[in-house]
Amino acid sequence: FQTKDFEGIFKAMDGLPVTIRLIDPPLHEFVPHDEKGQKGLAQAVGVTFEKVALRVDQLHEANPMLGHRGCRLTITYPEILDMQVTAIINAACNMTKKGVKVLPEIMIPLVIDAKELKILEVRARGVADAIIAKTGVSLSYLVGTMIEVPRAALLADEIAGVAEFFSFGTNDLTQMTLGMSRDDAGKFLPDYVDEKKAGIFKADPFQSLDQSGVGMLVKMAIEKGRSARSKLKVGICGEHGGDLSSVKFCHRVGMDYVSSSAFRVPVSRLAAAQAVIEDAAAKKASPKASGKTSVASAATKRGRPAAKAKAKAKAKAKGLSSRRKPRLRPPRRHSRRQAPPKRQRPLSPRPQKKLLSRKHPHRPRGRWEDPKDPARRPKHC
Repeated sequence: FQTKDFEGIFKAMDGLPVTIRLIDPPLHEFVPHDEKGQKGLAQAVGVTFEKVALRVDQLHEANPMLGHRGCRLTITYPEILDMQVTAIINAACNMTKKGVKVLPEIMIPLVIDAKELKILEVRARGVADAIIAKTGVSLSYLVGTMIEVPRAALLADEIAGVAEFFSFGTNDLTQMTLGMSRDDAGKFLPDYVDEKKAGIFKADPFQSLDQSGVGMLVKMAIEKGRSARSKLKVGICGEHGGDLSSVKFCHRVGMDYVSSSAFRVPVSRLAAAQAVIEDAAAKKASPKASGKTSVASAATKRGRPAAKAKAKAKAKAKGLSSRRKPRLRPPRRHSRRQAPPKRQRPLSPRPQKKLLSRKHPHRPRGRWEDPKDPARRPKHC
């Protein structure tokens, strides 16, 4: 019956990726606990009522949310994994033959270790590849995991070596990080939110993501995961996917998508659009802000006034030189009162002749070319 359900989903999501989480709740949630229901189940499967009642009692757990659930079930009962993967891949192959573009993503929940995920990933791929080879259909699929246990977030780089995508299950991650049961926290959580009493949280952490606690764990896991797999696809699923501030946080830390319950989808879309617009506006304004900061810091370091540093940066941005160009001075004009300095002739190395008077050529003019030499001073007639 799961095959028909998946075929309908793939048809509706033609051309879009479909992430399917494998079994997550504990098995006791799938069996009847009243006598009438157990008798009906015994008749349907062909066993005695006593056997069904005994099995139901064996499935009981004191703390089922931290018990035998998620991938722990498929480790213990691998046939459950085989059944679900078979239904997913058969439905994908059937719809591919009908011309529907199918992009299935198989998500394994509640993983705590890379080795645990590797065991289940190898088994899932073995089942899927065998069906694809048998049908002769060309089909691509991904195998990823949910990060909903603090240990998985701490070991995200190791887990990313196996998983092709992460989906943060923030409902369980919040419970396990804060040590609070979502079902029982209503008795005391209002006091933690009320500022007049304790005021520890600004909002209910199960409705709006605890960004300073759980959020930092998410951010660290994304960074570690992408350090091991650079193109790791990352998203979030749970009630936080429909909260405005939580969606904006998801955008800031680099998530690729958010997932929420159906009635929260409009809020998720609006919040995602607002986050993208605000981020684009911040990036557009950041060069100017960073430029002002750098100018001020440069002025402080060099002991220079900030205004002068800003002017220099502005000139540099326009392609102008920051240094002063030498001023071109006009040539000097000598005043009428002050005569220009006389140009002295260079002294000739050859012996110099007497200069004769124009009036009396036989008499010397009264000086030599070099008047400083007393030996050559003329004797007047």
